[in-house]
Amino acid sequence: MVYRQTKAVEARLLDNRTRILKAARELVSEGGWSAAQIASVAAAAGMATGNVYRYFASKADLYSEVLSNVSQREVDVLQAIASSPESPVDRLRTAVSTFVQRAMHNPRLAYALIAEPCERAIDEVRLKYRAAISEVILSMIAEGQDLGMMRRDIPSEVAATFIVGGFMEGLIGPLSPLNADTPDSVEDRKRATADLATSIATLACSSLVASHCAAQAVKDSMA
Repeated sequence: MVYRQTKAVEARLLDNRTRILKAARELVSEGGWSAAQIASVAAAAGMATGNVYRYFASKADLYSEVLSNVSQREVDVLQAIASSPESPVDRLRTAVSTFVQRAMHNPRLAYALIAEPCERAIDEVRLKYRAAISEVILSMIAEGQDLGMMRRDIPSEVAATFIVGGFMEGLIGPLSPLNADTPDSVEDRKRATADLATSIATLACSSLVASHCAAQAVKDSMA
């Protein structure tokens, strides 16, 4: 007779898996990948170390799923922005600014996901989601070019790669655990984050906005 898991067993297994992923994500948020050793994850999840291996074959498998889960949420947020009724230029600016602000909300986790040295398996997942983010950015650029709001002399694929690489590289310094310039007060951190997001988003868009659109934006700001 074929054994079939009861709904109660399935729910318990799913709950255990969720607890492991949550514990791993929290440890990475606090100390990076090196803080999320299997024994530490098991302790944080309230279970024996061996139980973690029932759900994840290796540390790399666990790390890859943590990275996938968090990264997919960021892709979903960007896709929602890309589907909004704003102009392509405004959507692009909002997308970059939003990504920066969300990253700065949890800088240690964002640094681990974007730039912290890691195992090859993690880097492969990074590249997968960077490509997914580039696809979302590319869709806005291609639409902007079709509407004459963005320069057509730059291939959309090149522009998207340049912009995604640019705003991620622009974040690495502020995200780094070695960065000593983090403001102490909550209000100062919010202000610094908003300024950083605006600067990076402005740089990302300025190289692509068609000259007549840029001129119009200046006129509108002076009106």
